[in-house]
Amino acid sequence: MSFSVFTDYLQLEKKYSPHTVTAYLRDLEAFEAFSSKEYQYADIVNVNYSIVRSWIVNLVDSGISNRTVNRKISSLKTYYRFLLKTKQIEINPLAKHRALKTSKKIQVPFSEKEIFGVTEILGIQDNFEGMRNLLIIELFYATGMRRAELINLKLDDVSYAHKTIKVLGKRNKERIIPLLPTVIQSLRAYLPMREKLERISDAEYLFLTAKGVKIYETLVYRIINTYFSRASEKVKKSPHILRHSFATHLLNEGADINSVKELLGHSSLASTQVYTQNSISKLKEVYKSSHPRNE
Repeated sequence: MSFSVFTDYLQLEKKYSPHTVTAYLRDLEAFEAFSSKEYQYADIVNVNYSIVRSWIVNLVDSGISNRTVNRKISSLKTYYRFLLKTKQIEINPLAKHRALKTSKKIQVPFSEKEIFGVTEILGIQDNFEGMRNLLIIELFYATGMRRAELINLKLDDVSYAHKTIKVLGKRNKERIIPLLPTVIQSLRAYLPMREKLERISDAEYLFLTAKGVKIYETLVYRIINTYFSRASEKVKKSPHILRHSFATHLLNEGADINSVKELLGHSSLASTQVYTQNSISKLKEVYKSSHPRNE
């Protein structure tokens, strides 16, 4: 079936990113394929919860994690809430669904030593890709922006006069983030290299590949993973861990959590509080080592 109206709802009303919309539609199509094959339901509008539950069992049996299953079911819940809102159904089949239990994994941020180790490695690479990769890592760590936000940065988002960068976040919400002098310096080193590319297709975007097109998600992940594998033994090495490091290091140095929330572009303080776990751990260490009554 066509999900075009639902797609418009996600894009125009909910203002979800293209990546999120694609993920939602992929989940719906997967559920539709399962319903058609197992229960001969060509249209998933009027399915009952037993079919959804059967799909959940099928997903778990296939080895998919509970966290991923919950994300897929979240797509279905949004879809059926939409159908209820537009009066296409009278009962939401997922109204009483409870998410599967998941283990809470504390993501370990990079240390300052690990981050500076990577920037030192990149600082000696006097070529386009080296300059670009250094700037990408410095921007992640100096601003805490998301991967999709960095990919979609444009040249005119940078204000040298105000030493700031404009970031377009989730649901098209803009925020202005100050830039450190080291980032400004890396920008000025990268841009002349960028201008020397033989061919530039996506001229308005800040970060390009060597072929002159806008960088993409897997390339950004590969850059972070490759360089941090040389400086860190942590299991997870991704752009999000750099965002996590940005928030944790600010909080460790006494930054106000509400200020960190605004810099990260979070809509609620609850999202920012996830990053306080490592800060609390450090605070406990300082307390135990410094308090005169501690033995």
